[in-house]
Amino acid sequence: MTEHDDALSLDMVTAALRADSTDVAIYARVLAQSLGEALPSDCVSVERDRTMSDRMRGRPGEISKIVARLGELQMTLAVSNGQPVAEICRAVRGVVLSRKTVPIGEWAATLASALVSYAEQNAQAAQALRKLVAGS
Repeated sequence: MTEHDDALSLDMVTAALRADSTDVAIYARVLAQSLGEALPSDCVSVERDRTMSDRMRGRPGEISKIVARLGELQMTLAVSNGQPVAEICRAVRGVVLSRKTVPIGEWAATLASALVSYAEQNAQAAQALRKLVAGS
């Protein structure tokens, strides 16, 4: 990205990521959709818990875990007993070398920073992040 008027700031991306963090289910859905649009499919994975009712009605189920991989950084947001569990991991060639559980605010700030860095190198991700920040 460049420093034009439409350039994303870290504060704007962080604010957009935190916008729905009070309701874990909504936050997970919004984040999964936003990351799915912003990053290539091999960078984002979403795990869902599907009840029998979900399966019978063809519903996707509730999101239980989101993993975003940006270089060596692996960001995980899981929902356990209705509470968010956020982890920041360092992985090399698929092997996790370190894992740290952090508060959701720190996780969102780290993810925002990683996304801004990624968007600086990828025009499609930059456009999707602008869409996330704009709320459309």
